[in-house]
Amino acid sequence: MTERIHAEYWLETGVDPQSAAEVIAGEQSSGTFVALPGETPELKARSGARVERLDILAHRERPSLSGGTASNRYTQCALELSWPIENFGASLPNLMSTIAGNLFELRQVSGLRLTALRLPPSFAAAYPGPAFGIDGTRKLAGVSEGPLIGTIIKPSVGLSPQETARQVQELVAGGIDFIKDDELQGDGSHCPFDQRVRAVMQVVNAHADRTGKKVMVAFNITGDLDQMKRRHDLVLEQGGTCVMVVLNSIGIVGLHEVRRHSQLPIHAHRAGWGYLTRSEALGWDYAPWQMLWRLAGADHMHVNGLRNKFSETDESVIAAARAVLAPVMPSAPMQVMPVFSSGQTGLQAADTYKAIGCADLIHTAGGGIFGHPGGVAAGVEALREAWVAAIEGVPIDSRAEQNPALKAALEFWK
Repeated sequence: MTERIHAEYWLETGVDPQSAAEVIAGEQSSGTFVALPGETPELKARSGARVERLDILAHRERPSLSGGTASNRYTQCALELSWPIENFGASLPNLMSTIAGNLFELRQVSGLRLTALRLPPSFAAAYPGPAFGIDGTRKLAGVSEGPLIGTIIKPSVGLSPQETARQVQELVAGGIDFIKDDELQGDGSHCPFDQRVRAVMQVVNAHADRTGKKVMVAFNITGDLDQMKRRHDLVLEQGGTCVMVVLNSIGIVGLHEVRRHSQLPIHAHRAGWGYLTRSEALGWDYAPWQMLWRLAGADHMHVNGLRNKFSETDESVIAAARAVLAPVMPSAPMQVMPVFSSGQTGLQAADTYKAIGCADLIHTAGGGIFGHPGGVAAGVEALREAWVAAIEGVPIDSRAEQNPALKAALEFWK
């Protein structure tokens, strides 16, 4: 039996929904805006996209998006399409062109959002997925249970390599598990990548020699392909245990090539995610989007955080984290670590744990650690204690009565 790719969409249209669905299916497979003699019934049966399901959900008087076919009534639907894999093979770049190519801008469409994706096993055979994932990350970070307590170098940019290393010194001495570059920190003249890596790893390695714990630092290697490979190699040479890339900046092929080259976990930042998702009538849900990056090789994926500083709802954040922890497909779990960030403190720990049912995650806090009146070490301790309370099911206020660092943190976290 021919393998097929299935994609589900929320569709809004001002024309007959069945007609709109068929236009989308034709545009994304064998058809175009006019009938062609070469598109025979046999060819369409072999290579055309199929409308598998079309359910009417609601009607409205105004379109969600401008520029479409004018109408007095717009119909909202749940649409499922499928394609034979023979159209393009087990290829992530070509999959992207098919499920999210020239369909959002069609005249017949006044709203379209990709909500789900099902892939056949041949994709798992073609792509290795994460090399380290949850277990490999825990082993390298020396954290066998509970979340990895993490933070971000701040200010995001402007520090010199030496100033960055001094901040890292304070963090590793304070018991942090994970540190990452900000996505804006690259290879500028004020803080060159090579100098930053060498200065930071000197601190991290010295701490590991003294204590036996090597803190995981995700250095941002985002750049051209040759640059990313060279930067990865420097991090590896200096004893580093993680590299970071910005997914929307390097693309699917960029991540896949870094994965093929890398001997370290890949921390995947989703900067730019908002322009793909913020309009409810356009773009992607996170669940189908993250599948592609996991197949391409991400080991950690950002999912925002509860009560974050951005516009994303808590429901959306939890759905994203659950998607990351769920199998890509039954034959390929490819679990990666969700990364919670953005305005995080220990106050989100209990709700996060309750929502996803595990602590296989990285919880990064900037101000929630650095702002502690007792200093960075107390900030790290307080965040860790908040997670102990969450996992044990103890109210955070009760736990704070036993831990001065957590008690002091509650005063400024609130």
